[in-house]
Amino acid sequence: MKRAAETKEEISRRFVVRSFWVFGVFVFFSFFLVVRATYLQVLNKDFLIEQGNLRQIRDINIAAYRGTINDRNNKPLAISIPVDTISINPKKFNEDDIKMKQLSVLLGRDHEELIKLIKNSKSKSFLYIERKVSTNISDQIKLLNIANLDFKREYERSYPAGEIISQLLGLTNIDEEGKEGVELQYDASLRGIPGVKRILKDDHNRHIENIKIIKSPKSGTDLTLSIDLRLQHIAHRALERAIIENKASSGSVILVDAPRGEILAIANHPTYDNNETFSLNPELMRNRAIIDMYEPGSSIKPIILARAIDSGLYDETSIIDTSPIKIGPKTIKDDRNYGDIDLTTVLKKSSNPGMSRIGLSLESAALWEMMSDFGFGSYVTDGFPGESRGRLHHHTEWGEIGKATMSYGYGITVTPIQLAQAYSVIANNGLYTPLSLRKGLFNESKRVINEDTAKTLLRMLEEGVEDGTSKKAAVNGYRVGGKTGTAWKTSGTGGYSTDRYRSIFAGIAPIDDPRLVAVVFIEEPTGKFHYGGDVAAPVFSEIISQSLQLLSIPPKGFITKPDLVADNKND
Repeated sequence: MKRAAETKEEISRRFVVRSFWVFGVFVFFSFFLVVRATYLQVLNKDFLIEQGNLRQIRDINIAAYRGTINDRNNKPLAISIPVDTISINPKKFNEDDIKMKQLSVLLGRDHEELIKLIKNSKSKSFLYIERKVSTNISDQIKLLNIANLDFKREYERSYPAGEIISQLLGLTNIDEEGKEGVELQYDASLRGIPGVKRILKDDHNRHIENIKIIKSPKSGTDLTLSIDLRLQHIAHRALERAIIENKASSGSVILVDAPRGEILAIANHPTYDNNETFSLNPELMRNRAIIDMYEPGSSIKPIILARAIDSGLYDETSIIDTSPIKIGPKTIKDDRNYGDIDLTTVLKKSSNPGMSRIGLSLESAALWEMMSDFGFGSYVTDGFPGESRGRLHHHTEWGEIGKATMSYGYGITVTPIQLAQAYSVIANNGLYTPLSLRKGLFNESKRVINEDTAKTLLRMLEEGVEDGTSKKAAVNGYRVGGKTGTAWKTSGTGGYSTDRYRSIFAGIAPIDDPRLVAVVFIEEPTGKFHYGGDVAAPVFSEIISQSLQLLSIPPKGFITKPDLVADNKND
């Protein structure tokens, strides 16, 4: 009995000891947890807040508005419109969400393909569902309240005039970075600076609240071009009609305000719509009026005569021998021999041997320098992407044949905009004012030829329209002047084709108070006519007639437009 009592007492004591240790351990850990909680909640609460914020608060970019491009009358040529980009976290994607089918319908996507795309991206935490979604569609998608679907506000470039002026404006890529044309040329100033804002999202990545703006976005600078959209429409329609009627491959037109040195219109055909970026053809995107180089044919002759008259060796009454001239193995002749004629008639009849004799009589270095001063062999714009300089060989490379043929437009290549720049010198009383695509730059002018020389050339150019190769360039009610050009195109064998032509006309209006210069290039007309006087001159007449009236430039002398075919086919 005594042994049994001791055993019960020992068991009781051990139970008490064990209970004490268990209670002690419990108290210790409870104290530890209290201390730890106090530390985290009071002393180190910023850490927990930061960790929570990392899971719910985001800093995101705010897209900056790209600067608007306007014409000279503040008509928008390129604007940015708000759109939304939709993305998802594939790792948290719920493929059984019935709302995904509605999403596919709203986006115009195949549902099965969309689901497959997301499934195949499970290893990623970010996937674009659709870029640049119109806000009316994205607003409907937001109402679906799909978990882990994210919306980011962006902008998309839009061109209200479309193909009318696309090759000049160019376009941007999907991130609104300039890639062609004016958009690329002035990208640095047009592009804005993105901002940053802090937002609150829930555990499904849905935007709950804007917390604050960390950095405000800065919009790009607006750009005002010298282009007049009304005149651009006129030039585009006239050029397009001429290309179709003459069954030509392509063409370009430039219209210039000569006194201000501002380009009012610059059209090319065929063209493209820079709003339709899914089917871009690089061949159609090229701005031929600035980028392509051509032999100018007889349209260069007034520039050669500018040096001849300015040198004092010739005036408009000087008599020139236009009989065939043989230089080495080459004989230069007209379709008919005009004999001895005055300088004005040489230009009016577009005599090649007459121009060759004049060119050969001029001092080469002085002629080269003057042609360089007119803008040949140099860039005309202030950095249009891809602009060509043309080709004006140094006078030490001319040789006798080279100098003679250059005098009637072969062996030299120019861009249409260079020819417009050169004729602007004549229109501007001999002053070279750099052409500009921006309104109101007013670049400093420099004198290239004497004022009297310019006035003489204006009279001679007017006679070419009244009674020369340029009759179809006449404009009812206005005095105009200009020069045709018909150039053989080079062949693949290094020579010239005898059945492929380039038709050109460059002119000035009104002659009594020059304001506008227009240059027309028509490539490979294959219709009834191919001469510049028949193909390009009527385009000049149409554009100038409508432009003078639209600009309210009054006529000072009434001239009835003749409906005749030029009597000389040597232009």
